[in-house]
Amino acid sequence: MSLLVRVIVVGAGSRGENYARYASVHPERMTVVGVADPRKFARTKLQRQHQIVNKNIFEDWQSVIEREKFADAVLICTPDSLHKDPAVAFAKKGYHILLEKPMATTAEDCIAIVDVCIRSGVMLSVGHVLRYDPTIYKIKEVIDSGVIGDVIHIQHLEPVGFYHFAHSFVRGNWRNEAESSFALLAKSCHDVDLIHYWAGGRRCVKISSFGSLSHFTKENKPAGAADCCLDCSVEADCPYSARKIYLLRVKEGHTGWPVSVICPNSHPDIESVTEALKFGPYGRCVYECDNDVCSNQVVNMEFEGGLTAAFTMVAFTEEMCLRKTTIYGSKGELSYNGHEVHVFDFLTQTSTKHKPQHKAPVEFGLGGHGVADYHLIDAFINAVAKNDPSLIRSGPEETLQSHLLVFKAERSRLESRVVDCGETSVMNK
Repeated sequence: MSLLVRVIVVGAGSRGENYARYASVHPERMTVVGVADPRKFARTKLQRQHQIVNKNIFEDWQSVIEREKFADAVLICTPDSLHKDPAVAFAKKGYHILLEKPMATTAEDCIAIVDVCIRSGVMLSVGHVLRYDPTIYKIKEVIDSGVIGDVIHIQHLEPVGFYHFAHSFVRGNWRNEAESSFALLAKSCHDVDLIHYWAGGRRCVKISSFGSLSHFTKENKPAGAADCCLDCSVEADCPYSARKIYLLRVKEGHTGWPVSVICPNSHPDIESVTEALKFGPYGRCVYECDNDVCSNQVVNMEFEGGLTAAFTMVAFTEEMCLRKTTIYGSKGELSYNGHEVHVFDFLTQTSTKHKPQHKAPVEFGLGGHGVADYHLIDAFINAVAKNDPSLIRSGPEETLQSHLLVFKAERSRLESRVVDCGETSVMNK
C-alpha cells in the first residue's frame, strides 16, 4: 500500500473537519478524496478545503458504498445513533475505519461493528482521543514501569464545565437520550475506557452507578424567565444565558466552538448567531428544553485482584473537561491535575514531576483535545500506511470491552443494583 493514505470523510461536522485537517498539515501522508454529508454547506466547505473532485461529493454514505472502492480508509463522524450501519457497510467493502466515539448507542451494535471489522480484516480505530493525549498517556507509561507498584485504587473525575453541559447536553445534540444516547456513553465513555486501560488487562468483575438530572428542569426556572434567552428579562442574572455563551463570544471575535456549532450552514457572525438563537435550539431557556440525560453520575468498579476504581462526572464545574486523576499504588501515589503528572515515592518520600512535550501542529491547537486529536489521526494514518494495527491504541476488542462496561454501569443506575460483569446479557438502549 502507498504511504499516501486516501480517506473519505463521512460526516463533515466539526469532528470530521478536524480529523481531515491532517491532510493539510501532512499532504504527503494523507489526502481527502471524498466527502458525504446531507448538509450542502458542510460538504462544500470540506470540498473547498481539500480540492475534492465533484464526482466524489455525496449527500449520503450509501451513495459512496455503491461505488467501487476508491480510498483506503473512511473517517466516520456521523451522529452517534448513525454509526453502526456505515461502519458495517464500509468494513464489508474493505475500508479501514476511524470511528468517532461512542462506537454505537447499543451494546449489540458495538459488538456487530467489531465482529464485522475482524471478519473483514480491516483496522478499526475508535475516537478515544484521551488515550493519545501525551500527558494522559504518560500515566499509562508510569503504571507500566512499576514505579508505583501494584495499582490498588483509581480515582478519576471529569468536570464537564457549566456552559459546556448547557450547550451540548441541555440545548444540544446529546440532550435527549432517545435522540442520541445516555450521558455516560456520550460524554464519559472516554473516562471508563481510561480506567479500563489503566487497569492493565485486569477484568472488571462488578460495577455500580448512581446519577440523575439535576437543576436543568422546569421546576428550577426562575420567576419571570422567558422561553428564549433573547426575550428574557432576567437573562443577565443567568449563568447559562445564550447571550453570554454565544453572542458575547462573537462580539469578542471568537467564532470557534461552541459558536460554530450553532451556525452549521454559514460562517458565524452577529447576524447569523442572532438568527440561530431566535429560531434554533440553542437560544432556548435551559429550564424549558427537552433534555433528560444525567448531569451528575458516579461509577464504582471492582477489578480482578482487588483493584477498585471510582469515577465521577459532574456538569457544574468551572473547568471544562480538564480531568483529574489519582492512582494509589503499593509503592507510590500518582496524581494528575489536568496539566502534569506527579509521582510520590513511598520509599524515598520524594516527588517527581512528569510533563511531556505537547508536540502538535498549530492547526490542531496548542493543548488539550486538539493535541490528542492530532496524535489519534496520526496513529491511524500511520497504521494504515504501514499495515500495522499495533500503532492504534484504541483498537476493536479492548475498546469494545470498555464500551460494554459503560452499558453495564448504566444498567446498574437504572436498576438500582450492583451488576456482575459475568452476566451474559447486555443492556440494549
